[in-house]
This record gives sequence, C-alpha cells and structure tokens, in this order.
Amino acid sequence: MKFINTGILGVGSAIPPKIVTNFDLEKILDTSDEWIRTRTGIHERRIVEDGVCTSDLATQAARAAMQSAGVTAAEIDMIIVATITPDTITPSTACFVQAKLEAINAAAFDISAGCTGFIYALSLGHAYIQSGACKRVLVIGAEVMSRFLDWQDRSTCILFGDGAGAVLLGPVQEPGILGFKLGADGSQANLLIIPGGGTNQPASRSSVENRQHFIKMCGNETFKFAVRIMGEVTQEALDAAGVGKSKLDFLVPHQANLRIIESARKRFELPEDRVVVNIDRYGNMSSASIPVALDEAIKSGRLKRGHLMALVGFGAGLTWGAAVVRY
Repeated sequence: MKFINTGILGVGSAIPPKIVTNFDLEKILDTSDEWIRTRTGIHERRIVEDGVCTSDLATQAARAAMQSAGVTAAEIDMIIVATITPDTITPSTACFVQAKLEAINAAAFDISAGCTGFIYALSLGHAYIQSGACKRVLVIGAEVMSRFLDWQDRSTCILFGDGAGAVLLGPVQEPGILGFKLGADGSQANLLIIPGGGTNQPASRSSVENRQHFIKMCGNETFKFAVRIMGEVTQEALDAAGVGKSKLDFLVPHQANLRIIESARKRFELPEDRVVVNIDRYGNMSSASIPVALDEAIKSGRLKRGHLMALVGFGAGLTWGAAVVRY
C-alpha cells in the first residue's frame, strides 16, 4: 500500500476577548501576582463570556484554518475535536461544529486525552489522510476550562484559560508530518481528574456539594512527571522521524508551566527564540494550547514554510505525545 504524504494546509485560532489578570485573582483568592508569575509564568488568561461554549470557539478557529487554506466547508471530509470540556456529554462537540460550519460532507467526533488531546487528534487526522480515506481533515483543540474550575481552589483556578486552535490537514507533495510518539499511564489517572459527572460518580446533590465536578490536581506529582516526559517523548518522536535534535527549528510545547517548558528547551539546546511560549498571556488552555501557539508563531512570521518543529504535550490520563512536523 502506498501511503499519502500529510501536511498542514491551514491554521487558525480563537481567543476570547475577556482578560483576567493575576491582580484580578488577588481580589477573590489568597494569592498574589508575584506568587503566580514566579511559579507558573502566567500573567493573565482569557475567559469566555456567558453564553459562549466550546463549539463556538472551535468553529471560529476552524473557519480561520479553512480560510488560510482556501478550503470550503463542503470540502471537509472529517472533523476531529480534542476537548475535555465538551458542550454536552452527547452528542459530540464536533457534531455541533459540523452544523455551525455547514460541513455537510464531514464525519465528526471528539477525543478526550486531556492536554495531550491535540497531539492524539493530529495523529488520527494524519492516519485518515495517509491511508487515502480522507482528503481534508479539520483537527481542533478547543476548551472552555473556566466552566470546570473551582474558583475557590487557588491551586488550580489560577492555571487555566479558554481558547481554541485548529489545523487543516491534507495531502502534500513532500512529507509534512514525519513522526509521532504517543503514550499513556492510566494507573496515575487520579493525579488530574474531574471526579463527578460520569458513570463512576453520577451527578447528585452530594457530588455538587462536594465540588466533584471541578478539576482536581496533585500539582507536585504532575509537575515532576511533566518535566521528565516532555523531553523523553520529544526525543522518541525525533527518533521515529529519523531526525536529529540539531535539525529542529522550533519547539511548540503544551503551555502548562514555564519551568517545564524551560526544562525541555535546555534539554534540546534551543535558544529562547526557537521555543514558542504564550503561557504568560493565556495560561493553560489544555488541548487548545499547542494549536494556538502554532497559529500565533505562523501568523507572526516566526515559523515559516520549510521549518521543522516538534509539537509536544502531556496531560490527564496520564497521557503524553509528540509529533515532528515540517510546516
């Protein structure tokens, strides 16, 4: 079987206009701007207004990616949305996006892999094009994290923000997506979890009163895991692609903590201007972090056609993944 080369044809993102700064959080929490900045690198984050849901942001990002690629909704064969904050448990957020785009020829489904979701979704979109099953696949990472944050829990609510990013994948002459490495360790699922709302703990008066429908995180353990896995999985993806780290033009990492990003940058001996960082402005947008960072790097002119980049993420599950891509 002859495989088809897959590449990124277009990119897009959607960021809510409302800014919530660390100083705003000082007013409602026992914390400070200095404490948040020095430990996370976050200065502010974006939060959606009432009435805005995940599919709204996903649709905006998808439209931008389609426009940059010059592709119409009718040409889309598949829509994959990575999210842990869906509009509804069922149907999928991707189906709402399909309806809003009027992409009448597209199959649509969601995946849930925490903050690694976009990398997982990218690997799926790549496989569908590589096999010839699809010609145009929208891969979207979209989150409204603010609806699942306990605003009384200073250890978690300071970290996250809302947003969406998208890429449009399609066949290309020269290979664009060169290699992947994905992983998971379900034995550590409780390190980062929303306990309530599923079949294990259905919604009830008790689950609501005990605030079980919000994100719970064991911060220290998650941090140690992230520092280790970020470098390891990036190297494994480079090995899978047959590329040495000296050939890497850019690292586009998940935006969870500036210290974690710095650890990966030093491991791969990259100067600061070759690592895409926007955590200071957006915080952790979960599955949206990587595609938003990618879109901004391309739109700003930093990342150009022909550049070789590594996209890398880690998150709830625990999950991790990296992709080596020539833009």
